[in-house]
Amino acid sequence: MTTNSPSQNRLAYYYQTLKQSLRGEQQDYTQGSIRKAVFLLAIPMILELSLESVFAVVDMFFVGKLGQNAIATVGLTESVVTIIYSVAIGLSTAATAVVARRIGEKNPEAAAHAGAQSIIIALIATVVLSIAGIVFAADVLRLMGASAEVIKEGTVFTRIMLGGSVAIMLLFLINGIFRGAGDAAMAMKSLWLASIINIILCPIFIHFYGLKGAAIATVIGRSTGVLYQCYHLFKGNGLLKFHAHHFTWNAKIIRSIINIASPATIQFIIASGSWIILARLVAETGGTTASAGYQIAIRNVVFFILPAWGLSNAAATLVGQNLGAKQTERAEKSVLLTAKYNVFFMSFVTLLFVFFATPIIRLFTQDAAVVAYGARSLQIIGAGYIFYGIGMVMTQALNGAGDTKTPTYINLICFWLFQIPVAYLLAKGFDLKATGAFIAIPLAETMIALVAWYYFKKGKWKIIQV
Repeated sequence: MTTNSPSQNRLAYYYQTLKQSLRGEQQDYTQGSIRKAVFLLAIPMILELSLESVFAVVDMFFVGKLGQNAIATVGLTESVVTIIYSVAIGLSTAATAVVARRIGEKNPEAAAHAGAQSIIIALIATVVLSIAGIVFAADVLRLMGASAEVIKEGTVFTRIMLGGSVAIMLLFLINGIFRGAGDAAMAMKSLWLASIINIILCPIFIHFYGLKGAAIATVIGRSTGVLYQCYHLFKGNGLLKFHAHHFTWNAKIIRSIINIASPATIQFIIASGSWIILARLVAETGGTTASAGYQIAIRNVVFFILPAWGLSNAAATLVGQNLGAKQTERAEKSVLLTAKYNVFFMSFVTLLFVFFATPIIRLFTQDAAVVAYGARSLQIIGAGYIFYGIGMVMTQALNGAGDTKTPTYINLICFWLFQIPVAYLLAKGFDLKATGAFIAIPLAETMIALVAWYYFKKGKWKIIQV
């Protein structure tokens, strides 16, 4: 008779946990091993955002073949689209917090009702944003400091991306609903479907339609993901099952969601607004070449930040469900363990960016000047990755508890009152130009991590009612 060694048993355990997380089986995350709960949620969340980050890099790879103007157009447009992402993430944050709390209270009917009300809010917001994007696409690029050539070539791309914002909004929001319910596997599958279609269509559409083909492919891919989500919300057999009566206007729930979503949206608008100003500062001080290098670097930054963000989302779900179950100590332990895992991951990324920045940027362009700017940007930004990981988990934990105001104040102080002034001081006051803007990023992110950690340890998030 043979017995398995301890290492074989551990491997078998991890393999079974992996399979369980990807199957999306219904779990009670308020009981049992915290380590297992983190893994069951984090694995699909990391994989969910990993493919989204793969698409961001693949998209830039193909767009990069169209030249500096195309790269600058995509980068500047994405900087503005982040405002739409901010609204989507803000609503998603609120939906995750409320749905997770109701699931923790063992009330899936109330969770479904809250999720449906958040979709109503999203549809109203998207109509306004889409119309504004279609009408003012050229003005958006002009406002971002784009050259006349970039505006001429890129307006159609910008119009399609902003006009199709409903797909972005619903994709992120509904995934927030799934995550709040603990169904991270369904969120993963829907974003994977959207990203795979993007990756397949992007080079084909770019070949036939040029830059605007990239925008068309993105909108089609994300819309397909939304259709998949809706099918499982209405026809699937998951914990949440939406019915028509869930969409009956409920002013009390809508007010509650807006009260959580408004600071969360402002929180991410503050952050994305800061990135927009930095993108403009780089374009002003370094021109199209610096802007192109910076945008390629940022795509790579996003590539590695999104998986870490997935891990942070696991913390938000665990906090929400455990607070609903009145298990505050378990909620806190879940966050600290998640932060530990994020630090390990981000340490690896720091080494990668510091020592291999140039070959990474060369994958996207052979323009020596663009490579130089991109590599320098990647090395400087990458130096603060460990702190990014800590800050992301702490702020998402606060958001998951429904305390969206504290991270909003943190972002306002660290981005607008610190990062932007420091970037301008270094870029223009000390004449470091684009490099000054790069340096301000890790400085601000380190400050965010330290302040967020302080407020998390104070523990006021434990008594927030949603």
